[in-house]
Amino acid sequence: MAGVDRSRRKLLQTAAAGGLGAGLATSFGAVAPARAEGVEGTRAGEGAEGGAEGSVRVAVLLYDGFTALDAVGPYEVLCRVPGVAVTMVAERAGRVRTDTGELGLVAERSLDSVARADVLLVPGGVERGTTATMANTVVLDWIRRIHRGSTWTTSVCTGSLILGAAGLLRGVPATTYWASRPYLADAGAIYTPGRFVEAGKILTGAGVSAGIDMGLHLAARLSDERTAPAMQLAVECDPDPPFDTGSPEKAGPELQQLALKLIADAVR
Repeated sequence: MAGVDRSRRKLLQTAAAGGLGAGLATSFGAVAPARAEGVEGTRAGEGAEGGAEGSVRVAVLLYDGFTALDAVGPYEVLCRVPGVAVTMVAERAGRVRTDTGELGLVAERSLDSVARADVLLVPGGVERGTTATMANTVVLDWIRRIHRGSTWTTSVCTGSLILGAAGLLRGVPATTYWASRPYLADAGAIYTPGRFVEAGKILTGAGVSAGIDMGLHLAARLSDERTAPAMQLAVECDPDPPFDTGSPEKAGPELQQLALKLIADAVR
């Protein structure tokens, strides 16, 4: 794991220092992006990229080794918001395996068939998947292209490290999975605590389940303050966990180590 950590840190440092995505990252404090009416108004009549004409188009990036809930959590919230169309996208269309190898999701579209999206969502994954994607120039180039025209560029968990490798987080407040917080600095990002962090048009979610919270926040931005609370009820998001160990600060060092071991042992 130490070798993977060094590789991931080197990738982020290269991205932060090498000028990748220069000028693309929206600075903190920028004017908030328009809500759904503005998005639909600028997109209507331009044709669909994986969604109905006039809809808000959400592209969820899949890659080998991504974490299922990182993608599916926000999907479950956003796919039922009126006027929003969600499409799974991968380097090549077809089945993409999650981190455990036991589950596959189908990417309906390939990267080269999606030229733009209103919302880009990059899920996180285990070290293997995240690090490989951080080094994949085809995927990183596509992320930068989509980001140029997106209304929102978002990530869940270690997906923020992929945004960082694309050069999009320099000087940007962001969050990520608790064990990967130190790597945000290597991308030039400003680690900021929170279940999700909004900085201009960049929205980053913390680990795994935080993607649902981020999805609800995004639903409010894409629709209105009534639809988003209704979607929270629709998916019955009313957390009442049996244990109070959902953050590293609450869990302590012993459970932190066990949590990382459980993740690593499940990887295929």
